[in-house]
Amino acid sequence: MKIYTKTGDKGMTSLIGGKRVPKNHPRIEAYGTTDELNAYIGYLRDYEIKDRHKFFLLSIQKDLMAISSLLAADCDGCEEKLPQLKGESIVLLEKEIDELNAQLPVLKSFLIPGGHPVVSFCHIARTVCRRAERSVLSLMDDYDISDGVLSYLNRLSDYLFILSRTLSLDFQSGEIIWKPALDK
Repeated sequence: MKIYTKTGDKGMTSLIGGKRVPKNHPRIEAYGTTDELNAYIGYLRDYEIKDRHKFFLLSIQKDLMAISSLLAADCDGCEEKLPQLKGESIVLLEKEIDELNAQLPVLKSFLIPGGHPVVSFCHIARTVCRRAERSVLSLMDDYDISDGVLSYLNRLSDYLFILSRTLSLDFQSGEIIWKPALDK
């Protein structure tokens, strides 16, 4: 099988179900951003981090594949044949956030991203996740998308923030608290 089909050479692509749309269609933006997020999470997984984090990140990648499938589907009944995002996935994210957060110092200010490359990549993944969330929210104005997708992405960005703090602690890179310069 050839990787190229030439069917997209004029800026069009197919959704699951066969409908042809421009490559800048809101569905393509949403699942393309989710795909980008998945790639960044794969990059995070490639770092020398605890196996616990690697396994959890892999489960997130599998959830993101299901989300991308749901976002790419535009057909009656085809969702029934696609991988589904399970409600328990959000519960697992929340549980992991709570467990990791319980080991962190209390934070009362914003952080400046950075300190170690893996911490920075967590923040990049978090911001891409927020963009995916905004794309899905826009898509929901015109299309029937499960609320669970939006909830999952919202929770995932929280997890990535907590993971960045956890990794900052693991790598002893320190956190930089943002102290706004206020005129007084």
